[in-house]
Amino acid sequence: MKKEVIFTRNAPLPSGQYSQAVKAGGFIFLSGQTARDLKTGEILAPGNIKAQTDIIMKNIETILHAGGSSISNVIKSSVFINDPSKFTFFNNSYKKYFLKNPPVRTTIATGYFEKGLCIEIDVIALVEET
Repeated sequence: MKKEVIFTRNAPLPSGQYSQAVKAGGFIFLSGQTARDLKTGEILAPGNIKAQTDIIMKNIETILHAGGSSISNVIKSSVFINDPSKFTFFNNSYKKYFLKNPPVRTTIATGYFEKGLCIEIDVIALVEET
């Protein structure tokens, strides 16, 4: 089994020593995504978990597409939010991306993010069969 690093300039670049995603064994593993501007890395929609969720999910779709998959192939997501009272706003945005057969999900409230960030999401998806 080989490992293939997935990279696209159409989603925010990694801010550290990690890949946007890695394809291995019929799966794509995405690193945690936050709502950042593609060019500047600045936080987008500071404090707005609904808007940040939409930005993140679009970036996830972009990275999955670059790796030969799609949002419909997501089988697992991990979600980290900074404030449990914002859960409903997050969930109302998130569920638009998984209208049928949603993936399994873990949602964890964490006490700290960089100022303005509300949420981070990572996913595991199946690779499209050819």
